[in-house]
Amino acid sequence: MVALRDAEKAKVLLCGYYGEHNLGDDALLQVLISQLPNAWDPLITARDHQAAAELAPGASFVDRRSLSETLRALKQVNALVLGGGSLLQDGTSFKSLLYYLIVLWCARWNRIPIILWGQGLGPLQRKWSRWCVQATLSGIRAVSWRDPVSFHQAQRWRLSMPMVMGPDPVWCHPAPRWSGGQDLILCLRPTPLLNTQGWQTLLRALEHFSAQSGSKVIWLAFHGDQDAALWNDLDQQRLIPAGLRERSLQRRAESLEQVHGLFGKASLVIAMRLHALILAATTGCPTAALSYDPKVKAAAQLANLPWLNLEHPLAIQEMTSQWHEARRHPASSSSIQQLRDSADVHRTLLQEHLQAIHQRLA
Repeated sequence: MVALRDAEKAKVLLCGYYGEHNLGDDALLQVLISQLPNAWDPLITARDHQAAAELAPGASFVDRRSLSETLRALKQVNALVLGGGSLLQDGTSFKSLLYYLIVLWCARWNRIPIILWGQGLGPLQRKWSRWCVQATLSGIRAVSWRDPVSFHQAQRWRLSMPMVMGPDPVWCHPAPRWSGGQDLILCLRPTPLLNTQGWQTLLRALEHFSAQSGSKVIWLAFHGDQDAALWNDLDQQRLIPAGLRERSLQRRAESLEQVHGLFGKASLVIAMRLHALILAATTGCPTAALSYDPKVKAAAQLANLPWLNLEHPLAIQEMTSQWHEARRHPASSSSIQQLRDSADVHRTLLQEHLQAIHQRLA
């Protein structure tokens, strides 16, 4: 671990899914940067350094897609923070999990203190994955979990480090107040939970709802690389009803400011993406969830937002009735503020442990 000279700031490696054109992870990075103590300078793993630099001016960057560069960066820092999201999971790919496990083990080998901030745990579908993650976490300094399922799993593993649990850190992201509007905004993503029939039912419900409300429909690609092609895929399969097509516009989420502007003037946001759901709700905009993952359901329940489970068969009448109700009764400002207050546990744990590490280095 790097020693400090007099009046020198300590360096922390912020390791996460940054600079990948995913607005949710951009929001996580902004919140994480805002919570760093002044005595620490961030070195950030990111694919697109320019895009990440707009979120963290003055920070240094390393190519997150290069494991060798990331491991070399560990030699320059005094602490490692695994920041936000569900990084310790093999549901997306086992290769991704292996990447983070190697980074964590190299940090442990070099005696670099490790903090997990705003993390989810799992899904871990392989027995070997569960064993490796459990063994790796035994050497972590402190953890803040973003959901009860992850926290209780860590408790079952009898991990002995300091642990706290609170809502996702993005609930702390600053947001403009909702001013009302007419647009219906969709933050949809590809999902294996919807087959052709499932998409047909969902799209017919959207056609009926948008026709009844007279709404323009904005298809907002929240994760540019993954979501932008969804419209074309559905269109090529001839699944988009004619009326819905006529009312629809495609937009790519380019910045948090742009997204907040859209949410602040929407009549309703229907979100599959977790952080689209959270960012919409923080503005006070009426919001409803389509849950492809337990984390989306959990966030909707915390905020008392209506949600539907995509693992179950969809019904047009159920969906449209729920969306009309969501427009009439958005989440209360007091419930959103309570979530903001509860999510502050991530900041408290991070600052407490980074300050203790800095004192030891000084």
